[in-house]
Amino acid sequence: MHYVLLGIGGSIGATLRYIFSILFFANGTPVFPFPTVTVNLLGSFLLGLLSSGLEIKLKIEPQYLFALKTGLIGSFNTFSTFSVEVIQLLQNHHYFYAIVYILISAILGLAFAAFGMNIGDRLGERKKSLC
Repeated sequence: MHYVLLGIGGSIGATLRYIFSILFFANGTPVFPFPTVTVNLLGSFLLGLLSSGLEIKLKIEPQYLFALKTGLIGSFNTFSTFSVEVIQLLQNHHYFYAIVYILISAILGLAFAAFGMNIGDRLGERKKSLC
């Protein structure tokens, strides 16, 4: 059952990732990879939120949490696409965009994960105080 839930979560995450790409590329291909930045920052926030201890307060079963974190969020985020897009920016002589992309992804990715964990901690405290 563990692997089935992982597959379901992965399928949902990959589908959502594709939808984000379609939404961003509806008006042509931008030079800057906005879809990847968006999903990676959102995924960092969500993974931080679910790694804060909040999941214990919400009493999510371990197999469902695994499907959410590893399956859905893991397939939604995409480090491999980030890596290829940086190389493509460099190959096309968009050095400034490549550097900005790396810095945004690294710095804001960490910030979004920390923000998610902070929100999760605060929500966990509120949940605990209500019980």
